[in-house]
Amino acid sequence: MIITYNSAEVIEACLNSLTKMAPDLSTIVVDNASGDDTLARVRAMKRARTEVVANATNRGFASAVNQGVRAAAAELVLVLNPDTRLLTSLDELTQASQQYGVASGKLVDKTGQVQKGFTIRRLPTSAALIFELFGLNRLWPSNPVNRRYRYHDRDLDQPGPVEQPAGAFLMFRKDVWERLGGMDESFHPVWFEDVDFCKRAIDAGFQIQYVPSVKAEHAGGHSVLQTPPGCRTVRWCDSLLRYGSKHFRSFSYRATCLAVVLTSVPRAVAGMIQERSLSPITSCRKIVRFAGRRLLSSRTVAAGLRRDT
Repeated sequence: MIITYNSAEVIEACLNSLTKMAPDLSTIVVDNASGDDTLARVRAMKRARTEVVANATNRGFASAVNQGVRAAAAELVLVLNPDTRLLTSLDELTQASQQYGVASGKLVDKTGQVQKGFTIRRLPTSAALIFELFGLNRLWPSNPVNRRYRYHDRDLDQPGPVEQPAGAFLMFRKDVWERLGGMDESFHPVWFEDVDFCKRAIDAGFQIQYVPSVKAEHAGGHSVLQTPPGCRTVRWCDSLLRYGSKHFRSFSYRATCLAVVLTSVPRAVAGMIQERSLSPITSCRKIVRFAGRRLLSSRTVAAGLRRDT
């Protein structure tokens, strides 16, 4: 399953790699109202066993995944980003998914180097997200919190259980998806829906297996980078806090809310300098408003403030 949004530049290479490496794989392309010729390119390829679902609006990543899974007749589903190219057979990934319920392969860049810190991560803690918000993980990437969060203490050539593989290359049994009630569509349009899915899978007793022998080349940020920077920041912070409201204890959640508020102003200043625009101020106000309300509200109310963004 491939979720597309203005993916015309990359979708053909992705589908061609599937034809080469997994010719018997049925494919569902769910398009979230692309404004380019993504759908025209997919249809022009006339690839066998490919179904196209064209949404009239951008339903978001989680909703599109759920939409595609409902349409899939197969026991196993592979969610693959359009800016990936499959480099190997899927056989070992299929075996791991059948045995454990959820599995992922290794993502590499165009030079073949593993995308360390992205291809697999541990589930985020409040401390990890706070360090991320304050930019500490960029300024001091070897700090112990970031080292643990991004699996810098692990050999990425060795298979085994992991907590959070990237949603860009994720296979799962359909019965796991059904038991979890699918992906949480309140993470809209993107960010943290795959993290939440992995967290709930582990809580339900499933193991997530990392299979580094199965590889895909990944460009990264394809659809996300099409969103204006200020809007990206608002949506990322909103989804981050939505995840925290579901999975963190009260103190950790409120500490994360406070960190979002405290970092919004310097982030806006940096954005104004970079963009030479005052638009980051508007984003800052939105973030302070919804993060501040969540900080002061009960967790039940805090989880339902989507209208604020």
